[in-house]
Amino acid sequence: MAKLPRNLTRTLIRLVGPLILVVVIARMKDRKAVLDAVTAASFWPLAGATLLNFANIHLKVIRWQILLRTRGITYPTRRAWSAFLTSVYVGMLTPGRVGDVLRIQYLRHDRGVPYAEGLASIVMDRLCDLYVLAVFVAFGVIRYSPVIVGNLAWITWGSLAAIVLGPLLLLLPGVAERSMSRVYKKLSGGRADEGLARFLEALRANVGRSLIWTLPLTAAAFLINYIQGYIIGRAMGIDLGFTDAMCLLAVASMLGLLPVSVSGLGVRELFFSLVFPFLGFTAAKGVSFGLLVFFVIYVINIAAGFLFWQIAPPPSAAEPTAPPPPAGD
Repeated sequence: MAKLPRNLTRTLIRLVGPLILVVVIARMKDRKAVLDAVTAASFWPLAGATLLNFANIHLKVIRWQILLRTRGITYPTRRAWSAFLTSVYVGMLTPGRVGDVLRIQYLRHDRGVPYAEGLASIVMDRLCDLYVLAVFVAFGVIRYSPVIVGNLAWITWGSLAAIVLGPLLLLLPGVAERSMSRVYKKLSGGRADEGLARFLEALRANVGRSLIWTLPLTAAAFLINYIQGYIIGRAMGIDLGFTDAMCLLAVASMLGLLPVSVSGLGVRELFFSLVFPFLGFTAAKGVSFGLLVFFVIYVINIAAGFLFWQIAPPPSAAEPTAPPPPAGD
């Protein structure tokens, strides 16, 4: 039997989440309640929650600029917004982290930043997200321990352990140099000639004083997401406290990292359908809440990214148009 192309296989795997959503809704006795809960939500609170996306994105753009400045690279805010939102647009619609590569392409074209330096800024950007998310998730898993049981508990705690322990290999001198050469070749798309050593140097340069700014900015960005979740619950008439909104969205974000969905669609709604009865609400409310979260936080960002793609499309030229900046301060 012929093997499926890799890209097709990844796409099919990403359809598992939407399929889960279909199954969850199909098994409900009152499927109409899901649509009714969505359409009954108040418009203006949802509009306010939507506007908070711009504050969230701006915090992440500032964080990325701080990571770049650690290596002596300055990047204008307007262009950084274009690069960031375009990468979000592509990243949410494609398998893997293709979108992140676009930010590297912008940097290389606009500032002549070597691929190794650009990749290090993106990886550190993601590590900030992962480690701060891990703290929120651990709190949420403990809070919902009566619901997160069996295989779901194993998957959740296993994913959390991988988040915390896996990246440490990159930060240990000597260990990464011996074990990461093949991984770096894959991450760099075959551009290994630009140097694993430079990539690791740039990555480790951000493990220090820059964390004083990047970690609080990351926590603030997540808190904005959780405020959005709280507002969405209120718009639906759900008496969902901020702590529960925070825990729900944190665990859902981590489950959404599994490569079986598009922006967590389906996986998030399944989790909410299990937890909401524990909180005193119906499973249908949980699915409706998840769908509104998907629209307000993810679909709106995809739409904004599409708009920025039209205004400032990714540079097509692979060669830089500016001389490379110094490697460090």
